[in-house]
Amino acid sequence: MSSINSSSSFQISNFLLMCFPNIQSWQHWLSIPLAFLLIIAVASNLIIMEVIRREQNLHEPMYYLIGFLGVLDLVLCMATIPKILGVLCLDLKGIDLLTCFLQMFAVNTLVAMESATFLFMAFDRYVAICNPLRYSSVISYRFIAKAFLFILLRSILVCLPYPVLAAQLQYCSRNTIEHCVCTNVAVTSLACSDRTINAVYQLVIAFGILGSDFIFICLSYCLILRVIIKLRVKGAAIKTLSTCSSHLILISFFYTLLLVLIFTNKMEKIIIPDVPILLNVLHFIIPPALNPLVYGLRTKEMKPGIMKMIRRGNKN
Repeated sequence: MSSINSSSSFQISNFLLMCFPNIQSWQHWLSIPLAFLLIIAVASNLIIMEVIRREQNLHEPMYYLIGFLGVLDLVLCMATIPKILGVLCLDLKGIDLLTCFLQMFAVNTLVAMESATFLFMAFDRYVAICNPLRYSSVISYRFIAKAFLFILLRSILVCLPYPVLAAQLQYCSRNTIEHCVCTNVAVTSLACSDRTINAVYQLVIAFGILGSDFIFICLSYCLILRVIIKLRVKGAAIKTLSTCSSHLILISFFYTLLLVLIFTNKMEKIIIPDVPILLNVLHFIIPPALNPLVYGLRTKEMKPGIMKMIRRGNKN
């Protein structure tokens, strides 16, 4: 990481985050819905995590995964949205090189960790539905501990090269990032040296890691669907499918938004630049705000705990 800490190879001292280049005169109004979504995301994720911590019946592997997803969502939105609000409201566009590269690393790592968490959630549902008799022996606390370790190590190892490779480039004169966040493409596009390695590595990781997670998740739910179709007991299929509904909603939203974001970035010549920028910002705030609401409303085991917290809050 010494290459990141050293600024001797750079001819510029900081970057400027412009956010939305075509709506500079009124982009500050976007801070209102973003601030509202940030409040929802922080409050709802904290509530979900506290409910899981307090309720003894929620001390199960599946709910630990939900709680872990809440932690990731909380860190992701706090690593991006406050700075975006600073740019939109207070015109605090400047960001030093080290902070920019650290944000790049954090964003990529957290997105990779969320993808891996969804993968383990899908595996949890696969075992619960397709091999219910083996569930307690396969999805154990030891398995969850190993899953958390795998998610952490894999994400850090594959995402660490992003800022390291970006820091190796020469940034000669341009320092205006037409984005709200220090993304790989937005930052490295300012370099005056060859960035082929950066582009290739980003492509390999996007399809090799996130793509493989998505394929395995789809495979898990195809196997689950096959089992559900074979169920002949009246209402059993609907009941079984309902246990997966919250996972499917969140997974579908996460990867759909990610795929749309990738395609809009690739079609930047025919799409207004502000569109992929907005999609990127929404990807940092909508899932953190949506995930706990979906689990809170659609998971019957969590509803009593949430209602207890609400009643306790009203009494206080």
